[in-house]
Amino acid sequence: MKSASVESILVKAQKMCEQRAVRLTPQRQQVLRLMAEQKNAISAYDLLDLLRVSEPQAKPPTVYRALDFLMEQGFIHKIESTNSYVVCHHVGEPLHTSALFICDSCGQVTEHHADGIDQLLKALAFKTGFVIQHSVLETHGTCSNCAK
Repeated sequence: MKSASVESILVKAQKMCEQRAVRLTPQRQQVLRLMAEQKNAISAYDLLDLLRVSEPQAKPPTVYRALDFLMEQGFIHKIESTNSYVVCHHVGEPLHTSALFICDSCGQVTEHHADGIDQLLKALAFKTGFVIQHSVLETHGTCSNCAK
């Protein structure tokens, strides 16, 4: 990701944390920065390896606690099917359902709003009294570059 985009994500995250009265600690910020610098999704252990460059004493719980916080705040998404994480490119926007398109060839993850699907999920949830707190749709396939 471009440096300006990385900085923009970090600034938005910091402002949102201040508004919510939660702390974006230096470690949490570093984990978010490392994730924002990645082209594709990243596993927790690959993230730990990157974090150890600046914090050699970092352990798996350090990364998992940071990831949990960042997910709670809506700054990142977990890709359940690959057990990896990706930065939310709609940080600061109202709550939304994300559609993640995951290329099985190159690993590229593209995020889009799932507005029509979002409304359908809300209607289905309403019928049963279910309250949606978070929704991410994962779709696997081949990106346009790999399909050529």
